[in-house]
Amino acid sequence: MYVVRACDGHARSGYHASVANGDPDLNLLVALRALLEEANVTHAGERIGLGQSTMSSALSRLRTVFQDELLVRVGRDYELTPLARQILPQVQLTLPLLSQALGQDELFDPATTRRRFSVQISDYAAVELRPLFSMASAIAPGIRFDFLRLPPEPVGADRHLLSHDFIVLTPGIGIQAEGFEVLRDEYVVIADRDNPRVAGGEISASDFMASPLVRCDFGRAHMMPIERRMHELDMHPQIRVTTSTLLSVPLIVAGTDLIGVVPRRLAERNAEVAGIVAVPTPFPPVELILRLWWHAAHTHDAAHAWFRDLAAEAVATGIIPG
Repeated sequence: MYVVRACDGHARSGYHASVANGDPDLNLLVALRALLEEANVTHAGERIGLGQSTMSSALSRLRTVFQDELLVRVGRDYELTPLARQILPQVQLTLPLLSQALGQDELFDPATTRRRFSVQISDYAAVELRPLFSMASAIAPGIRFDFLRLPPEPVGADRHLLSHDFIVLTPGIGIQAEGFEVLRDEYVVIADRDNPRVAGGEISASDFMASPLVRCDFGRAHMMPIERRMHELDMHPQIRVTTSTLLSVPLIVAGTDLIGVVPRRLAERNAEVAGIVAVPTPFPPVELILRLWWHAAHTHDAAHAWFRDLAAEAVATGIIPG
């Protein structure tokens, strides 16, 4: 018996029967997904319409099936075990396909969902896409976003995209997946407002090369477009400071002789508070394009599709400035 949503007494009694017998069944997969995504027995039960005692019984049975704790208590919260983190994307892949095959697609209601979206994203992109996340939270007040750092190692697209709902990243680093553009910006050079090398509202190539640079390094998986362009031009600036966050670059530059190369929007947001100025790069403009990527396995996930549609609408209507 396969029940995606247990909203009435019949569905609940069917689930009780499936938990009570000794063999793994599809209902148990529904409970497994909710438990692993929520990492909370009570919230998981609320999500699929079951009481805490029933969910606790389901967790106990799942622990027996997998011979693993799956959820372990850390302080007042639960965390997923390594095995649980490994099987979650497989469960997320399997359930929507089974729902579709059986003609029992899971209903998604933004007003009541408690879905948690896992997004690998840079600090800069998280700030710039804030209107999208705010709009989503206003429509679906129960959703949660887990913003995770971009993977530092070369991206194994299938593994990372299966493990997370989305990655927000530039094209050109080997990702072959579903996606669309959500943000476009261009790079500028920033410096302290009193730095004489930018006194005329620009910086020459020779002054750029002679200035100590703050470099943002997300890891060897991520050669950003500006780095590719400088590599193509055989330009190798003097890197004095390396940081892993774009948002920190203006504050590091402030009050020093350092320069940085960051997206224009980031420079404009921080110009006043950090006391910096932004000038064009001493070479042809370099665009920064960010795409929202996802694995094809998530295509039929109703909540996933809802957020993708919302993101596309935000781009089309200018809620996310283009």
